Amino acid sequence: MARHARNRNKIPVIPEIKYAVIESLDQEGRGVTHVDGKTIFVDGALPNEKVTFQSIRIKPSYEVANVVEVLKQSNQRVTPKCPHFGLCGGCKLQHLDFAAQVAAKQRLLENDLWHIGKVKAENMLPPLYGPTWGYRHKARLSVKYVEKKQRVLVGFNEKATRYVADMNSCEVLVPEVSALIAPLQQMIAQLSLRDKLPQIELAVGEQTEVEAEDNKPVIVLILRIMAAPTLEDEALLKLFADDHAVQIWTQTKGPDTIKPFYPLSAAALKYSLPEFNLTYPFKPNEFTQVNPQINQVMIRRAMQLLAPQSNEKIADFFCGIGNFTLPIARSGAQVLGLEGLANLVDRANESAALNQINNTNFGVADLFKMTPEALTNLGRFDKWLVDPPRDGAFELIKSLDESNSPQRIVYVSCNPATLARDAGVLVNEKGYILSAAGVINMFPHTAHVESIALFEKYDFL
Repeated sequence: MARHARNRNKIPVIPEIKYAVIESLDQEGRGVTHVDGKTIFVDGALPNEKVTFQSIRIKPSYEVANVVEVLKQSNQRVTPKCPHFGLCGGCKLQHLDFAAQVAAKQRLLENDLWHIGKVKAENMLPPLYGPTWGYRHKARLSVKYVEKKQRVLVGFNEKATRYVADMNSCEVLVPEVSALIAPLQQMIAQLSLRDKLPQIELAVGEQTEVEAEDNKPVIVLILRIMAAPTLEDEALLKLFADDHAVQIWTQTKGPDTIKPFYPLSAAALKYSLPEFNLTYPFKPNEFTQVNPQINQVMIRRAMQLLAPQSNEKIADFFCGIGNFTLPIARSGAQVLGLEGLANLVDRANESAALNQINNTNFGVADLFKMTPEALTNLGRFDKWLVDPPRDGAFELIKSLDESNSPQRIVYVSCNPATLARDAGVLVNEKGYILSAAGVINMFPHTAHVESIALFEKYDFL
């Protein structure tokens, strides 16, 4: 009993405030410095700044800290546009000049390629830019009913916590969606199931031709509800949908329970690629790029690097709904698109038919379990396009051999670390050179790094 009493009376140790000069940024947008032989990650600090900091997590080889005071500011520090910066965990780099954000991402890509993959690109491509604000067409917002205050919070989580940030707008969401945050809070507070609605997933699509005059996007809100709505709840939801020109869908359990609630006859979600005369229908929970403007620029660069020809056979691995497959097909090449999710393959086939493309084939395949035999059985391809999720394409890349190697691979990545790992295999084991690489700023003001790389086989140079 005495031991427990002593523990209860133990005075917590408050970490001391220390001084440092920040050296660089890490993959999460934190300042990096070294003090007494330890690596310190300082949230809110920028390279070349002199700061004081206080650690919030102390490990034997590193510490995580917050800035206490910036003693000497970087000339690249700017005033964040969003009033919720510092509380919301969504955009960690708003305090860094936009051009400097992109340059930092390019340096991070180069460093990962070298330190992880032991490779260097022969040519670093100019970064691809897009809109800096109001770019996000897909998002998942958390919802929390705060009983003591009799109010509802709708937004992203606070930085480094699971608490929902108290916010009424978001500068990176499409403006029409940002304007819905406060009305959503008010409407949900009136629902009987306000404490059983933990999440809203949103998707924005282009307007249809008949709606072009009102200049409003198609907005779908998927409400994750854990209880059946009452008739009064349903009336409130329908009134909200009518007042704000949105579609409300519901999800009661897993993804297979997602379905439209109101209105039942409404414009479908879609996006287009005017340069290739393509239109893609999609469901609100299906993967599409969150930034459609930069998606168009990314596809243009991918096509330039891939240079598809009408007499070629080309494979598009992790093809999704055919975002890259159909532009490749416009060249006249014969294209195979493989994807792990059957619903996305269904949507790809739908888009191919809608756009009257008949030189593509789509199939379902678990590309994370690829083997040399399975890859060879697909046939020989002149070129590949690879666009994997964050885990990368390690098993696919390892399966390459003399019987199935394409002359050119364009690799689109959302994680520079796994790109670097796979690049190391391609260059150091499979006989490719890394001809070019560069970043795509798909997510401005965040530490997320999207990139693209071109690999070419020695034999064809």
